[in-house]
Amino acid sequence: MRTTKLLTLLLALATMVGCAADGGEQFADPIAKVNPKIGSGGHGHVFVGANVPFGMTQVGPTSITQEWDWCSGYHDSENSVIGFSHTHLSGTGCGDLFDVTLMPVTGEVEYGRGRLGDYSTGFWSEADRSKEVVKPGYYSVPLTRYNITAEMTATERGGVHRYTFPASDQAAIILDLVHGGCWDRPEDLFAEAVSDTRIVGRRHTYGWANAQKVFFVIEFSKPFDKFETIGEDNFYYRIHFRTEEGEQIGVKVALSTVSVEGAANNFEAELRDKEFDAVAQEAEAKWRKELSKIRIWGADAEQEEIFYTGMYHMYVAPSLFSDVDRKYRGADNQVYDDPGFDSYTTFSLWDTYRTKLPLMTITHPEIMDDVTNTMIDICEKQGFLPIWHLWGCETGCMVGSPGIIAVSDAVAKGIEGIDPERAWKAIYTSYMHDIRGGRYRKQYGYMPNDLQGESIAHDMEFAIADAAAHEVAVKLGKTEEAEYLENRSHSWLNYFDKSVGYPRGKSSTGEWREDFNPYNASRINNEYCEGNAWQYLWLVPQDLDLLVECFGGVEETIEKLDGLFTADSKLEGEDVTPDISGLIGQYVHGNEPSHHIVYFYTMLGQPWKAADRIYEICKTMYSTNVDGLSGNEDVGQMSAWYIMTTLGFYPVEPAAGRYVIGVPLVDKAEIDVEGGVFCVKREGYSEECRYVQRVELNGKALDRNYITHDEVVAGGELRFVMGEEQSCWY
Repeated sequence: MRTTKLLTLLLALATMVGCAADGGEQFADPIAKVNPKIGSGGHGHVFVGANVPFGMTQVGPTSITQEWDWCSGYHDSENSVIGFSHTHLSGTGCGDLFDVTLMPVTGEVEYGRGRLGDYSTGFWSEADRSKEVVKPGYYSVPLTRYNITAEMTATERGGVHRYTFPASDQAAIILDLVHGGCWDRPEDLFAEAVSDTRIVGRRHTYGWANAQKVFFVIEFSKPFDKFETIGEDNFYYRIHFRTEEGEQIGVKVALSTVSVEGAANNFEAELRDKEFDAVAQEAEAKWRKELSKIRIWGADAEQEEIFYTGMYHMYVAPSLFSDVDRKYRGADNQVYDDPGFDSYTTFSLWDTYRTKLPLMTITHPEIMDDVTNTMIDICEKQGFLPIWHLWGCETGCMVGSPGIIAVSDAVAKGIEGIDPERAWKAIYTSYMHDIRGGRYRKQYGYMPNDLQGESIAHDMEFAIADAAAHEVAVKLGKTEEAEYLENRSHSWLNYFDKSVGYPRGKSSTGEWREDFNPYNASRINNEYCEGNAWQYLWLVPQDLDLLVECFGGVEETIEKLDGLFTADSKLEGEDVTPDISGLIGQYVHGNEPSHHIVYFYTMLGQPWKAADRIYEICKTMYSTNVDGLSGNEDVGQMSAWYIMTTLGFYPVEPAAGRYVIGVPLVDKAEIDVEGGVFCVKREGYSEECRYVQRVELNGKALDRNYITHDEVVAGGELRFVMGEEQSCWY
């Protein structure tokens, strides 16, 4: 462990116990402020169950329904349970996983997924949600069909269950290897009993992750009477017991991506000598430690609940992908020994490069080095940096090459434990690659709409990646590459049509798209991805100065920006995706390309307008209800925006190492950083005094609209003085 890592851990523990606000108020336990059900309704798609921060396993209920809003296996609108699975996604727009599902039952049952409302089909049960308990590291719910209470908790690579049975001569726990998540399709399934308390096996599937391999060891607290395979091809296994009234049967499950032997090693390291309550207490302690890395005061109860639930949702992923001995399955589907770091997966990079991963460079540098090294390793195995990597498989989901941005950001910030030259090779290989329209950018300077689907979206994201890679090239003294990337980072200018004032599709012969409509958000034959020209007009976080030139000046740009928020919220076109949600005019908070836009007001010299929109977004797009997110949680990005915005600064320009100033939403926040504690203070705030009048960094007036990453991680104090005047303080 690096010295800085140890220091960070010690600081976190010390401040969790002793840190107090100026008035002497102690920091309250953050566990009590977490509501995991936020985002379990609407389109939030969050995981509901038990896990530990960044763990391989997410143990929780899986429902009958397999529609889009059940991507995590759970939705507040219906209460069916077909079992408790050990892997789940959280906040994604696609579904997969739900591996190694256990279902406690009594009596004879049909073996299948079943139909809602019909117990003659399947072994499913209704769950009594009125008695459901869900908190960090623990989940419990009664299964009304069987009068069984199911409890579960987790370690990094394991799940621990406790089932309280009624008296029954036909009690059983079903091991279901068939039913995965949504698009999952089983290919190779196997389980066998190796003793009267242990079962081992594997689950290999094809789905969104197109070659997923899971190995497992299952240990029961009580010898089973019989291990029965149900059907020749169904791969259900019934583990028979006889139970007395109120008898509890414990189950410990360890997973591995490598082998059954790897799962057994994980079991020995994490589960063998631990009982349920001890594991649950350890899981809660792990969550308390992580949630205490940022401490806030002066928030109302709703703000606190949203904030700490957001931190909880952020830390579901990236998730561990290597065993305790650090063996892992590479992106080439081969098994490798310890590479010198923990491997991770679940990289929703199009979403998380914008806020979540930059925030983790502040709060979790000891994880971001391993995360970044994993991405570099993926590039070396598959030929380019990850796009949306899941359980060793490249899904290719979303547009651009966001892995370039994520790796560039970590390298440019000097995160320890990353070899800059090795990282650069991965960055260079990826930005010069021909995939995803890359060859067209090299040939034409942009992506023509007659050759590349979602051409503008792909190209503009590639341009952001070029700007991020440029920062690394400059840092490493690669002059020629830096010049190339600087020029190519402006490729979006090829699409800006001054006659309409928007980015507009262009063909390989230079012809503009004829049927242009800025409100067109069709998924069919369109240049944009999950958006329209209104949103993509502002997808130039690296080039606001050039956008100002396109509009003819700052005033004209602000007028157009004002229009984004006041435009008609209509979305036109065929098959408009529900991902375009959380609209204020044509600003779309429920989807990521809009997330940086409000901070353009600060960069354009009108920070009071940024403040007004920040207050509005936080009030209208987040709540403590089950539908309290305006879009998919997107593996923590939606919450990361809220957290950084609450702190008063935001990473607009990827890999630039700067955070643009917004407006703090609490009186005080403390962030554990490598240099100690970075403190944000808000003074003089009221409903009338809601605008920033002065910003001080370490006691000196700040004369710029940003602070640097180095200033934050060094520790110190950022002080905001609030007032009524709408003025530019810098």
